[in-house]
Amino acid sequence: MLNVNSYFDDNVKSIAFQGKTQATTVGVMDLGEFTFGTSQYEVMTIIDGELEVKLPGTTSWNTFTNGNQFEVEANSSFEVKVVRQTAYHCTYE
Repeated sequence: MLNVNSYFDDNVKSIAFQGKTQATTVGVMDLGEFTFGTSQYEVMTIIDGELEVKLPGTTSWNTFTNGNQFEVEANSSFEVKVVRQTAYHCTYE
């Protein structure tokens, strides 16, 4: 089953489904700044676009573009600045 989700006044939209081995989302982000919370370990891969990301426990921003990925521990949060509209893929454990 597909679950469609919308966040931050419709600036982030995702479709969630159960992949073969992991929960998965595929989505898009419009320009803006957002803080995401995690309840599970998460791996985000940028399909197309550009994000500046401040990961938990860090003070610096890192840029992620097409094909780049980053990991976020469960029960934490991370900040995102969307530089260009971005498509992403996330898996959760």
